[in-house]
Amino acid sequence: MRLFILGLGYSARHFVSRFGGTFSHIAGTVRAPAKREAIAGIEAHPFSGTAPDREAVGQVRDADVLLVSIPPGSAGDPAIAAFADVLATGHRKIVYLSTIGVYGDHGGAWVDESTPPQAALDRTRMRLAAEEAWADTTRGDVAILRLAGIYGPGRNALATLRAGSARRIIKPGQVFNRIHVDDIASAIMAAVRHRGGGTWNVCDDEPAPPQDVIAYAAKLMSVAPPPEEAFATAEMSAMARSFYASSARVSNAKLKRELGVTLAYPTYRHGLDALWRTGEGQ
Repeated sequence: MRLFILGLGYSARHFVSRFGGTFSHIAGTVRAPAKREAIAGIEAHPFSGTAPDREAVGQVRDADVLLVSIPPGSAGDPAIAAFADVLATGHRKIVYLSTIGVYGDHGGAWVDESTPPQAALDRTRMRLAAEEAWADTTRGDVAILRLAGIYGPGRNALATLRAGSARRIIKPGQVFNRIHVDDIASAIMAAVRHRGGGTWNVCDDEPAPPQDVIAYAAKLMSVAPPPEEAFATAEMSAMARSFYASSARVSNAKLKRELGVTLAYPTYRHGLDALWRTGEGQ
């Protein structure tokens, strides 16, 4: 199989590091041309959201699998706009990385793929529109993976504690799901192998308050956790505050049932324990 990745970001690169050997050829896009030489084993093409180069168009046309991890903008999904002609031809597996944020606020109640999205923020409304666009305007089997909060090597509570940037923001009743990047990679591979398309939540088994994650990481490191801060009075950017606008417990039962994914890190504790053993935060 030939793989083309629209957006060689954190999750996509990790997927290649784990499952790259499955594919006969791997190529993808980066925003900055200077990054083209920094990705071992991947043929990289610059793409900033406007006209792609001819080679990239050819790679999309020839791909058996297209992994999409470029976020949409106010004008829609830039990849659909740029590659519209070639996406309308041929037949390929498309895996689109979305977010569980499209469900909106449910006051901490459980939601699953049958729950109607109620995206209230601009960025989640744009993401939902992009999901629909990929399902409606392209040829092939489209798998939409709605990802929870991503963590993994170099991007986790241990690292933020070590850097001195961790905070314990307390908003009563607030819970989030998370997902380790290894489990994202497994879900992508399962979606590639699955016949047909669909929508699946890619999240852990245990949604939890964000302050609990910081406290557990501090315990592993044998350091005092940062002081608690009330959400109502904490100084935060508008973007950071917006992440607390919704609270829901997201089910991954369909991911396990239909795609056969077994999570390596079913809770944040499993993930942080493993990261600590590899030297994260030390």
